[in-house]
Amino acid sequence: MKDSFYDQVFEIARLVPKGRVTSYGAIAKALGAGGSARMVGYAMSNAGIAHPKVPAHRVVNSSGLLTGKFHFSPPELMQQLLEQEGIVVENDKIKNFKTVFWNPLEEL
Repeated sequence: MKDSFYDQVFEIARLVPKGRVTSYGAIAKALGAGGSARMVGYAMSNAGIAHPKVPAHRVVNSSGLLTGKFHFSPPELMQQLLEQEGIVVENDKIKNFKTVFWNPLEEL
């Protein structure tokens, strides 16, 4: 049986290395669903109940903004987790986004 779209999103998110981030759109493209970044976002909003755990803090929007932070409790937790991995965040945006960006298409 084929994994659900959400399960496939979670599988890719689990591959993002510590200290790196990817975007909703990059995950969608890796799944062959290029226009489905918003669906990836919906999936990530449910990542908290997935097993094994999903490092949802490593998935941001295509500009490096922490748009999913409101799904963390407290919302500042997303930034704290990223900073613990050495990622610099300023004004809810990842600095040097292109440098820390991980493209799943290059890894799969």
